[in-house]
Amino acid sequence: MATIRQNKIARLLQKEIAEIFQVEQHNLFRGKMITVTVVRVVADMSIARIYLSVFPYRKEERYLEYINQQAKFLRNQLGKKIRHQLRIIPELLFFHDDSIDYAGRIDELLK
Repeated sequence: MATIRQNKIARLLQKEIAEIFQVEQHNLFRGKMITVTVVRVVADMSIARIYLSVFPYRKEERYLEYINQQAKFLRNQLGKKIRHQLRIIPELLFFHDDSIDYAGRIDELLK
């Protein structure tokens, strides 16, 4: 179970990473809209697991690999934004959020 501090840091990271994606969208992610859906931070605040939703979602695994390759650049940008709020900037790990796909499958089954 996440502590209050973990939740606050997760919300901060989600907001700031979403802003970075919005600014860098044209340079890094041409033709894709990337949404940061969930951020989970481990107890020692060293790793942040970031769940992304990619639209359009064809070949999104390739984009997740690309985003994970750009993790150092994104961490650097994040560090510039939140350097006065966190002492150590967590390592960023990106994952696909399949909750939208799951909800779509349930919707299809209910029809």
